[in-house]
Amino acid sequence: MNAATAWHHVDQGSGRPLILLHGIGMSHAAWKPVLAMLAQERRVLAFDVAGFGRTPPLPAGTLPNQANLIAALFDTLRQLGIAGPVDIAGNSMGGMLALEAARQGLARSVVALSPGGLWRGETPPRLKMIFAMLRWNLRTFPRLSLALMRVKPLRTVLMAVPMSSRCGRMTVEEAVGAAQTFSGAVAFDETFDSLVPVSGCAGIDVPVTVAFGTRDWLLTRATCQQRDELPAHTRWLRPRGWGHVPMWDDPPEVARLILEGTA
Repeated sequence: MNAATAWHHVDQGSGRPLILLHGIGMSHAAWKPVLAMLAQERRVLAFDVAGFGRTPPLPAGTLPNQANLIAALFDTLRQLGIAGPVDIAGNSMGGMLALEAARQGLARSVVALSPGGLWRGETPPRLKMIFAMLRWNLRTFPRLSLALMRVKPLRTVLMAVPMSSRCGRMTVEEAVGAAQTFSGAVAFDETFDSLVPVSGCAGIDVPVTVAFGTRDWLLTRATCQQRDELPAHTRWLRPRGWGHVPMWDDPPEVARLILEGTA
């Protein structure tokens, strides 16, 4: 991978690198509520995954699955002079990628917030239905959708399942930006279809922390929070009140968990 296809990112703070990876349909902006707190203690690099935000998709013919996305990420890290293993915190799809990096021996530690892929067999149809409906609404009625995002009670309701019941804490600019990023993600469908359930991770020998909030209404406890493929030493947490994207729910505690899990 050459410099022209390096992943877009923000780089703050100093010290040992801490990599942040967002969920599907999002960008590095998902980490904004906790970025400054993390950067007080670490050099934090929050990336736009290939095909999302300001990073172009992987080259034509390269499936955006976990293995290929991790290979592309580490190409970018090498360009930045960062050698693995590295500490990685990921949310949703980003949690899947963090676990894949650990499986490959490229992660020093992992904190996975509501990681995807912890289900058995095919991706639950409910997830595809929710995402398809949201993207259709945003693309078919863009003015109405963005207008609704500007009203705090309405965006709280609309974003409760895919993100958090506390999305009313987002500014109007953050909410509108998140909606535009979600609807405009050029690699959304191909990435969603290419990602596979987490497997082969039981042998991971680095620290792993997994947290699913009690208000994660996207990846439900019954079907999407299976532990079979994770190492036995995984630290499994269920923070009260956290949604699927918990960075707006409780920024100090999310930052604390990440720093603690990657210490």
